[in-house]
Amino acid sequence: MTPFTAELIGTMLLILLGNGVVANVVLKDTKGNNSGWIVITTAWALAVFVGVTVAGPASGAHLNPAVTIGLAAAGKFSWDLVPTYIAAQMLGGMLGAFLVWLFNKDHFAITEDEGAKLACFSTGPAIRNTFSNLISEIIGTFVLVFVIFHFSDPSISLNADPTAKVGLGSVGALPVTLLVWAIGLSLGGTTGYAINPARDLAPRIMHAILPVKGSSGWGYAWIPVAGPILGAVIAAVLFGIIH
Repeated sequence: MTPFTAELIGTMLLILLGNGVVANVVLKDTKGNNSGWIVITTAWALAVFVGVTVAGPASGAHLNPAVTIGLAAAGKFSWDLVPTYIAAQMLGGMLGAFLVWLFNKDHFAITEDEGAKLACFSTGPAIRNTFSNLISEIIGTFVLVFVIFHFSDPSISLNADPTAKVGLGSVGALPVTLLVWAIGLSLGGTTGYAINPARDLAPRIMHAILPVKGSSGWGYAWIPVAGPILGAVIAAVLFGIIH
């Protein structure tokens, strides 16, 4: 399996299972309706486990443009490969979102709450405040990327082979699963912890394309893209300074 295919399939599985649990919790008359935040954060963490396990051996399992950019900014990944990885992640995110809609099509049809339906695709703030929402996404992604750097093999320096597959897939799926679970439980309540542009923007595009009623929330959409990228770059800079 090529790195492009691995990132596409891994991200597809991440979004299918991650947004799938949101659909199970918020859509009308599902078996999991109203089962709550613990169910959502736990299943999202397990979705990471699945995606990383599948993609890790071939691509390093970034599954997240912010992680890819953060690794490149830290000198741990080739900038030449960044566009290919991000393209695969975005396509995988769109495909995963389509499968969530297809799987839950009947429940989308009977759910009247347009906000709940959008939540099955993308994130939104609990309290809309541009600065606070951006800070939430920056800090959440900073924690993700900064800790991932410390999961990596300490024998690999910042001056190592820039194509080395250092990151999510290099350390096994379980540590990152626990990390994402912790971020969701502790830092997810303000914005829904996108911490991943492909997790938010790609499904939001599908929400706009698919026959799902309601606004796609484009006025907010830049925050879960800019915030994670900024958080990842800050993590890379700080890691470089202290190491």
